[in-house]
Amino acid sequence: MVPLSWYLIVAAALFCIGLYGILARRNAIGILMAVELMLNAVNINLLAFWRYLTPAHMSGQVFALVVLAVAAAEAAVGLALIVAIYRTRDTVNVEEVDLMKL
Repeated sequence: MVPLSWYLIVAAALFCIGLYGILARRNAIGILMAVELMLNAVNINLLAFWRYLTPAHMSGQVFALVVLAVAAAEAAVGLALIVAIYRTRDTVNVEEVDLMKL
């Protein structure tokens, strides 16, 4: 049986990679992928704690499904915004898209 600490280490590493991706990237699609990594790290934590604390209840799996639904909605809305910004500005560089008006 894999110890809980291993899951937490993997989740922390994924979260740190996602945080670095958000802070270091200039491309909006790369930032969106980094946010997805961070949400996957949260899912790993939810499922690991569910498995080791209360495996009889389904609460951890339900929370993970809610996070997956939020991630899917975030990806759809984020990609729609990126496409709309690209059509008006011809760039997806977040440093060049700093004003709300054209």
